[in-house]
Amino acid sequence: MTTLVFGHKSPDTDSTGSPIIWAWYLNQIKGEAAKPVLLGEPNTEAAFMLERWGLEKPEIIADVAEDTPVVIVDTNNPAELPAGINGADIRGIIDHHKLVGGLETKGPIEIRMEPVACTATIMWKLIGKDMAQMPEGVKGAMLSCILSDTLEFRSPTTTQEDKAIAWDLAKDLGVDISAYAAELFAAKSDVSAFSDAALLRMDSKEYAVEGTKFRVSVLETTSPKMVLDRKASLMESMTAVAAEDGVDQVLLFVVDILNEEATLLVPNDLVKQLAVASFGAQVAGDTVVLPGVMSRKKQIIPNLKL
Repeated sequence: MTTLVFGHKSPDTDSTGSPIIWAWYLNQIKGEAAKPVLLGEPNTEAAFMLERWGLEKPEIIADVAEDTPVVIVDTNNPAELPAGINGADIRGIIDHHKLVGGLETKGPIEIRMEPVACTATIMWKLIGKDMAQMPEGVKGAMLSCILSDTLEFRSPTTTQEDKAIAWDLAKDLGVDISAYAAELFAAKSDVSAFSDAALLRMDSKEYAVEGTKFRVSVLETTSPKMVLDRKASLMESMTAVAAEDGVDQVLLFVVDILNEEATLLVPNDLVKQLAVASFGAQVAGDTVVLPGVMSRKKQIIPNLKL
């Protein structure tokens, strides 16, 4: 039976590229039938990566059937996975996020979780000498994942391992890191075709603070004006998106990659209260700039309080 390899819903570059990487490894090196799949449409940066490296877009699935063998990458959170995940035969987890709990397996499995910036970094280490057999396109996906998740090494989640592996891949591929990262971020920044609701869900995770449920959305961009020019309609759309998704409030952080800061939209007193309590911010209008804030995982989620 073919093993399905997938990441989280609303797939970004890492959750698009890492299933491709690991499915290649299982198929070509381990001799196990495997297939990369996605749990939604890839974002614009991930779509660019697929086209740039000549990779086929994986099939998008809505759920997994009972006893389907799966490997989960770039998450271990059941809320970010198919509804039937605990009925599947989970064979492995490769991730760089905190352990959430709630997944059930049918037997002992291999789990690899490390405090690095990117799932693909862990995969590079696991694949080891077999990297020599990896095709250029899959290596390109691996480099893309690392540059995306580290924001070209600007993110505080970046480790020396992420940097060293990215440089090794770039050298092997003959790619200039700065030039290629600029292409990735330009693709990520072009959100003109997306509705407000799609933007609010594009890169988001659910998180509860003292019983209040939030959808914490992050838009990383080199053109923050493109998003902030839409702030009025985005804030208006938050109410409907929150109601549809079963949360109390949507938080939108617009991360300016080049200036290394985030702008939080402040549509109401609840978000204002959160901004003050979480970041010590002084809020005068409907946005607040948070200098140095780049990472949801390391700087936003851990600090959220009311």
